[in-house]
Amino acid sequence: MNPSDIRSEAGRSRRLVTRFLLLALLAAGVAAAIWYATRPKPVTIVVAEAGVGRVENTVANTRAGSVSACRRAKLAPPSGGRIEKLNVREGDRVRAGQVLLTLWNDDLTARERVSREQLQTAKARVREVCELAKAAARDAGRARELRARNFVSQEAVERANAEAAAKQASCDSTATQVAEAEARIQASRADTDRTVLRAPFAGIVAEVNGEVGEYLTPSPPGIPTLPAVDLIDDSCLYVSAPIDEVDAAQLKVGMTGRITLDAYRGKHFSGRLRRIAPYVLAVEKQARTVEIEVAFDNPGEARYLLVGYSADVEVVVTARDDVVRIPTQALMPGGRVLVLGAAGALEERRIETGLSNWEFTEVKAGLARGEQIVTSLEREGVKAGARAVAERKDAARPRSE
Repeated sequence: MNPSDIRSEAGRSRRLVTRFLLLALLAAGVAAAIWYATRPKPVTIVVAEAGVGRVENTVANTRAGSVSACRRAKLAPPSGGRIEKLNVREGDRVRAGQVLLTLWNDDLTARERVSREQLQTAKARVREVCELAKAAARDAGRARELRARNFVSQEAVERANAEAAAKQASCDSTATQVAEAEARIQASRADTDRTVLRAPFAGIVAEVNGEVGEYLTPSPPGIPTLPAVDLIDDSCLYVSAPIDEVDAAQLKVGMTGRITLDAYRGKHFSGRLRRIAPYVLAVEKQARTVEIEVAFDNPGEARYLLVGYSADVEVVVTARDDVVRIPTQALMPGGRVLVLGAAGALEERRIETGLSNWEFTEVKAGLARGEQIVTSLEREGVKAGARAVAERKDAARPRSE
């Protein structure tokens, strides 16, 4: 083969190799494009950073509690009768001793006036009889002086002494009539007071049942009826709530707590456990509970609250500060969490936990401060080994109008 033929053959070989390499590169590019187009898309997740802070072990109520007043009285007069005067309306503030309503009592006040007149009569009779007793005593003294001079007989002296003693006895007996008349006045006044309803303490009138002219009947024994006036002392409020009997064993009077109200979402009121009921409440078809009372640390913050508001309480049993913590919602069964790695892959990790509540869980080992923990475990595709991207915080914010 001559040299020209050899060169031609070599050129054809190079062209074939070049063509083959181009086809191989094209095939690789197509395969890469197909893989890129068909590869699983990374899941979007919500993450939280393992930070340092306070973790508490708390006990919360099993059912909604309520705001209660330290003093609340459902008032009614001791006796029945027709309402003559109604001095208050619902929402009025009253002072201690203020008259709330009065029943018709003209007959009782008339009887009291009669007793007062009888008292004046008895006092006048006392003055009359006692003056006569004083005169008789002076006569007896003069008789004794005359007897000493033999001007009168001994019999006259004895008669004068007897007369003085009788007059003094009459004076003493009429004095008891005055005391009796005063007692009758007190009894009449007590009967009159039974028709007048007064506020036993300062507070606000929550409810009034009755109108002027209506007949008011006191409650028979064992049969509750509507009160004439429902009076609340709203200067002192607390929260009463049921706690599961198992959790109640951990509580002690004086423990701190937090109070939340449906009417004030996002606001917490600090409080302190002031009472634990000395018995377990067993209600049919409900868990056995113990009633507790939590007082507000700052009564001024609670002065605008309404009695009867539904409320929840958290009593702090133990607490630790400056510990590594994660949101409790990021914790999976068995003490496992999903960690977002630097390469964007999710890694399952077992951790050792400590104190925990519904918000935070203490991490004793297995996790470092600053690592990203997945909190959106309910989303589809969130599992170990999956590729993921953290959701931007501002993406979840609603647009401002």
